[in-house]
Amino acid sequence: MSALPKFTAAKVLVVGDVMLDRYWFGDVHRISPEAPVPVLKVERVEERPGGAANVARNIAALGANATLLSVLGDDEAGNCLKKLLAQHDNLTALLHRDSSISTIIKLRAIARHQQLLRIDFETRPSHEVLNAALADFRIQLLDADVVILSDYGKGGLAHIAEMISLARAAGKPVLVDPKGDDYARYSGATLLTPNRSEFRQVAGNWENEAELTAKAEQLRVELGLEALLVTRSEEGMSLYRQDDVMHEPTHTREVFDVSGAGDTVIATLAVMLASGAALPDAMRIANRAAGIVVGKLGTAVVSREEIIKDMGEEGRGKGEG
Repeated sequence: MSALPKFTAAKVLVVGDVMLDRYWFGDVHRISPEAPVPVLKVERVEERPGGAANVARNIAALGANATLLSVLGDDEAGNCLKKLLAQHDNLTALLHRDSSISTIIKLRAIARHQQLLRIDFETRPSHEVLNAALADFRIQLLDADVVILSDYGKGGLAHIAEMISLARAAGKPVLVDPKGDDYARYSGATLLTPNRSEFRQVAGNWENEAELTAKAEQLRVELGLEALLVTRSEEGMSLYRQDDVMHEPTHTREVFDVSGAGDTVIATLAVMLASGAALPDAMRIANRAAGIVVGKLGTAVVSREEIIKDMGEEGRGKGEG
């Protein structure tokens, strides 16, 4: 692929578990006298959209149009998340409020780029609000080019099997970021994007590439997928399709934080496919985007301009070699 397609006409519907990522940044100079733990003196607090909200934010950052459908608590964290998402002109957030739950929060304490502690706050949404979200899904599906189902195992995708069926009946590609060890619920999706440890949890260990390929093909066939993409950290990523395997080496230069990298991968894949790219080209660009985002701290995004710059720098590097 010599040039990136234009992303401005692409429309991606994102459904899944949203959360608020909170960061306490500071420094540690002493150990607590109360217990053998470091004392973090907080100097700065940041808040960012997390989970499926980060996927939608990545889509918007690339210049495409994102519609996010999810459930929030009727609380301060939910209000904060709505305000953060409203900062993106090309991101429409359809967030159902559920007063019976608390908005999911992941709180990270960080000193000198090192995470000291993570604290999670979460409760599962009610059936009533999930049914309302499913009704919205049927409507928003009509205008989408590609659907992303971002499963963080927090209960927001109780109707995922029906969502996949509806989307495929409408001729829409469905990309799923899976969670847990029961992948049967993702049957019929177009593409699954597990990371290496998630895939191992479902398929078991492998001794070599041939065994990995056999396990990937077995899972792909069992679930009726068009493709399976396994992200493999420092080993890059591998795309498995019928009678075809493609590997992309990592483009990472320096790793600060891998949190949210999977969000960037699936967002970039969807935007590329919605812009008319073939899946192998979409994988190459998604791999490059992941290499950029892990060089940033915390859940972050990548712009189309950053990808173009990275492609240019690699080209110049090869020319100098």
